[in-house]
Amino acid sequence: MSPHTRLLRLAALGATTALTLTACGGQAASDSGSDDTPQGVVSKAAAKKIADHYEEVNNKANEARDEKLLGTVEAGQVYAMDKATYTLFETWPKKEQKAYAKPFSYRDREYVIPEKGTATWFAVRAKSSENSVLLVFDKVGGTYKMVLSLWADGEEPPKPALDRHGLAEAVDPGTKVGKLAPSGIGAAYADFLETGGKKKGKALTSTEPVENAGKTYRRSSTEGAADGMATEKFFAKPPADPSVYALRTADGGVLALFPAAHKQESLLKEAYRSNAALVPNDEQSALGATRGALITDVFEGQGLAELTPKSARITAVDFQHVDAR
Repeated sequence: MSPHTRLLRLAALGATTALTLTACGGQAASDSGSDDTPQGVVSKAAAKKIADHYEEVNNKANEARDEKLLGTVEAGQVYAMDKATYTLFETWPKKEQKAYAKPFSYRDREYVIPEKGTATWFAVRAKSSENSVLLVFDKVGGTYKMVLSLWADGEEPPKPALDRHGLAEAVDPGTKVGKLAPSGIGAAYADFLETGGKKKGKALTSTEPVENAGKTYRRSSTEGAADGMATEKFFAKPPADPSVYALRTADGGVLALFPAAHKQESLLKEAYRSNAALVPNDEQSALGATRGALITDVFEGQGLAELTPKSARITAVDFQHVDAR
């Protein structure tokens, strides 16, 4: 995932605020400790090597828009999103195409590594250009690949809890923290698009991403699409990869990185179907949509949330348009 991707990606809900994760020296213990010294999922040296390899291959794949090559270092939700980015590349202005293909590097890296046996994954906080990013690498098919990536715009999220060996504490995504478990956040968010937050969304605290989702629901419900000639509705769908990643924070809460996905259906009202049709825009056409009474757009995304016994705060979401029919 290029640092330019987030700037170019079509966001279903407009601008949102992303946050960074400050590792505070979090890293795996040295491989040369006593027998009872806990070890990380990977060593710091191994994590660096994995991130270096990802950076190198990602740059090559972005330049050639080679999704097969990208698939050797990416998986899960991010890969589903980035494959669509390659498909949409030709619909962008030339200036944006040039910016996307420009090589990048991850600087000032901090490694957040859970104890071996408690997780299969680790996180990296880094900077690229003027942006900060939080990357999650997980073992997929025996190889570590990047599976989630959130770019930062604003305030820092809570710091992870680290033990005396510098290891982070992974949290079971199914463990409830207050009203929600990390594994339930994506569905709660989608409920704001689908119902305005009348069901599962009630468990979420009001934040900018949640408010934006509510606004989108209200706009679509009242204005519809195609200047009112069509209805517009959102429906939750299972994400391409349901994997959720969660860390205990120093303040006792949980920081969760979660996948999210939804469908957006634009349906021409019956009164107009005999003499009109919905016409896909360039992006929808590139993804496969054709003229007709119904256009269904699919969005895959990811988000960051802070959970405590008293609140469930989604602090960042990022979506990619991945399909249209």
